[in-house]
Amino acid sequence: MSSLFSKTISLRTELKISDSEFVQLRDFIYQQAGIYIADNRKYLLENRLANRLKELNLRSFAEYYHFLQYDPSKKQELSKLFEVVTTNETSFYRNPPQLAVFQNNVLPEVLEKQRKLGARKLRIWSAGCSTGEEPYTIAIILHEVLRSEINSWDIRITANDLSEAVLAAARNGVYNDYTLRTTPKEIVAKYFTADAGKFKVKPEVKRLVQFGPINLSDRVMLKRVDRSQIVFCRNVIIYFDDEMKKNVIGSFYDNLQPGGFLLIGHSESLHNISRAFKPKHFPGAIVYLKEG
Repeated sequence: MSSLFSKTISLRTELKISDSEFVQLRDFIYQQAGIYIADNRKYLLENRLANRLKELNLRSFAEYYHFLQYDPSKKQELSKLFEVVTTNETSFYRNPPQLAVFQNNVLPEVLEKQRKLGARKLRIWSAGCSTGEEPYTIAIILHEVLRSEINSWDIRITANDLSEAVLAAARNGVYNDYTLRTTPKEIVAKYFTADAGKFKVKPEVKRLVQFGPINLSDRVMLKRVDRSQIVFCRNVIIYFDDEMKKNVIGSFYDNLQPGGFLLIGHSESLHNISRAFKPKHFPGAIVYLKEG
């Protein structure tokens, strides 16, 4: 082994983040996206960003911070940074008990209200949509509930995420069997086209969903989202500190129409964050109602 090669390996295995570098990057990430990384997760930042430093041929986390501030390609790198610091582990039909409540209780109530108004207009917001499994699941459930009636409705599911890379994958709408592991077989057969071990979302599902980038710490961006009857924000607010959680939940409250519903992750709670919503308890799930 050449001495140059061994020095390169040594350099790459010794990428350690100092306390000051951690604080610098942690504060930068918080300012940019509202994502808070606690002191006891320093190792996580170090592990997840090490590959970015290697990819960019940078020798330290301080150099990476400088790159994020001043390099001409900083915008593209920011998207990659958001990608690695948030976990994009997701699947279709994730948390079936909550989705059953959405399908059997929340959605029928919202649809009936619209029918009585003679409006037939439905707006659902998937905030933090990752690679698209959640909004496409919502679209499939709408097809299952409305059936042939769906064509007489004006429906839009607005699906947003920080990362352009995950949004590109979402728009593509092609998945493997692992991400469909919790999806009923008959649903897969009905709403996906199978080809060489991959599963492509059918056009009638895709047309209900509109993908776009959003930063949940940017209140101006949040105000541009269509007023919704239902907001999904599952397994996202776990990344935020209490102040950011309050801001984001407040924005969801403002976005929702009176009588609208907020659905968050099963391990998340609005306790100590907001009392504006009325919690409604169902077997296996809690949903939050904006009264009015």
